Amino acid sequence: MLKRAYIMIGMSLLLAACSSQPKWYEDPDTHIVRSGETLYSIAFRYGKSPEELTRWNRLGDGSLIYPGQVLRLVPPTGSSPRASTRTTSTRQATTPLPKIPAQPSPQWRWPTSGRIDVEFGEKPGPGTGVLIDGKTGQPVVAAAAGRVVYAGSGLIGYGQLIILKHNETYLSAYGYNDSLLVKEGDQVQTGQTIARMGLGPERRPLLHFEIRELGKPVDPQRLLPGR
Repeated sequence: MLKRAYIMIGMSLLLAACSSQPKWYEDPDTHIVRSGETLYSIAFRYGKSPEELTRWNRLGDGSLIYPGQVLRLVPPTGSSPRASTRTTSTRQATTPLPKIPAQPSPQWRWPTSGRIDVEFGEKPGPGTGVLIDGKTGQPVVAAAAGRVVYAGSGLIGYGQLIILKHNETYLSAYGYNDSLLVKEGDQVQTGQTIARMGLGPERRPLLHFEIRELGKPVDPQRLLPGR
């Protein structure tokens, strides 16, 4: 009987300890940083501007994120009560932030040769860009000059992906690559080969190409030159 009582007491203490630990969950207004993620990959995933996430989370230059960190995905004035409790002060959570001024669009060029196989917003694929037909291994080039802010395969649905930052308003992304020829931090010029085309949906050679304006996908054909 005494042994059973000790067991029951031990189980009660264990349950109490577990219930006192913070829950590892995310609400719709936050994201918990995982190993290997960058600010740009997180912003890309949620359709946000990296500059907005930097400002909303008071990240300084935006480089100081780490695994386990909780990032808000909404402005401080529009966050949920749970997200607000994670800010450093009530004053920060309620102080409105000025809007980011839009910058001009770069002079775009087509990232590879080939016809558009899937239009903007259509499937198969993420639907956030266009799919350009081609051949495995053909060159994929930078559609405008910029800096590589992501190069990897950590975003599900894009294969090996490159994201270029052109200015504070515009990003471009290149997915389903067979190989990547640049790395994060590289500066690239318009027309520079950055990757080789790989296999997209249905195991066909395709390039997923998209342009994002202030974090939101836009139809690339609206900005690319006619051909």
